[in-house]
Amino acid sequence: MFKYFPHTQEDLKAMMDKVGVKDLDDLYTQIPDAIRFKNDYQLPSEMSEIEIRQLFDKLGSQNRQMTCFAGYGVYDHYTPSVIPSLLQRSEFLTSYTPYQAEISQGTLHYIFEYQSMMAELTGMDISNASMYDGTTATAEAMMMAVAAGKKVNKVLVSETLNSDIRKVLDTYALHQDIELETIAEKDGVTDFDDLKTKLAAGGVAGVIVQQPNAIGLIEDFTGFADACHDNKALLIINSVAADLAVLKTPGEWGADIAVGDGQSLGIPMQWGGPYVGYMCCTEKLIRKMPGRIVGMTKDNRDQRAFVLTLQAREQHIRRQKATSNICSNQSLMALFVTIYMSLMGKQGLKEAAQLSYAGAHYLCDKLLATGHFSLVYDKPFFNEFLVRYDKDLDELISFYIMNGILPGVKMSDGSLLMAVTEKRTKEEIDFFLSILPMAHGVH
Repeated sequence: MFKYFPHTQEDLKAMMDKVGVKDLDDLYTQIPDAIRFKNDYQLPSEMSEIEIRQLFDKLGSQNRQMTCFAGYGVYDHYTPSVIPSLLQRSEFLTSYTPYQAEISQGTLHYIFEYQSMMAELTGMDISNASMYDGTTATAEAMMMAVAAGKKVNKVLVSETLNSDIRKVLDTYALHQDIELETIAEKDGVTDFDDLKTKLAAGGVAGVIVQQPNAIGLIEDFTGFADACHDNKALLIINSVAADLAVLKTPGEWGADIAVGDGQSLGIPMQWGGPYVGYMCCTEKLIRKMPGRIVGMTKDNRDQRAFVLTLQAREQHIRRQKATSNICSNQSLMALFVTIYMSLMGKQGLKEAAQLSYAGAHYLCDKLLATGHFSLVYDKPFFNEFLVRYDKDLDELISFYIMNGILPGVKMSDGSLLMAVTEKRTKEEIDFFLSILPMAHGVH
């Protein structure tokens, strides 16, 4: 029946009898008939290599390559060409979870280097590896805080956190018996007074804030760590990794856990992934940390060796008791950002961040000078800012898209969130500004 399946007709009949169906199609009766595909697949005939290349070139040409001024968690940073070349080496590209750690020295080595760099970037004691992306890393930190807090299950989440991250937190919390409560925003940033009030009510395991926040504002977390720790709660800070090259680090703010996405460290936007989340924490929380932690030791010949260390066995074996069930490995993308940080160095990371900052402020100042844009919040921002437009925003966005530019992300309140990275040249920004008068003409 299915020539690549080992089951005989007798096997299939025995299984169908067991579950009480007469035909394999009966397994799909709950799927509405209107959405079931019953025709033959329109598979093309075989092609030669050159024909395949021509086909994919033709398909690829249908994509519109636009100049990107959009962000909201994913940013158009430059990828040095050496990174894909190194990643495509077979020993890296085919690597997976290092189940047999003693023969996975190459994989463990670069995870160790990744951990070392991320710990330094965030100002934290410890880093792990294998977080899927920044959003789920934040959810893992939420569960980690509850596990560390033992008899408390409430986590406070700032209203200024990216809404996509909040949705994932809601989903995880629903099935983990975790109560989420929102800390109000005030003038675009986390309301410290509201935080203190909610902490004083008791029962809080952790507090989640974002830096820069969802709309690009740089928040002042002075006193946040003390307020959390006085109430036996952990402070969790979500940050865009690249921004930490110049901003005050989570460690300097007194955070217990630092999480976020590493996409900004050179990973292309590529339709949403794969990305890599990072998680760093203080040393006292190391045994609550999910994912992988690689350590360095010496073998019996006194040579340097790398090992998996301090990993909870519940994660693999007694899964019902585990804080986390992360078992697969995101090490290829960890290698990606490790190569990126190695190439850029401390100074290169700072320069890229400074170019992003300078470009965003240049664009913002020029837009405000037109009289058609105003800042929603006149507060310090990094490379992303929120503006209001005094005419039809949908028509403005359509105009720019027709001219090959993605101008930003339209927010639910009708404002426009714009981002600038080191890839955006002055010429591109000036072109954006030069055609703005033409946009007014469409109204």
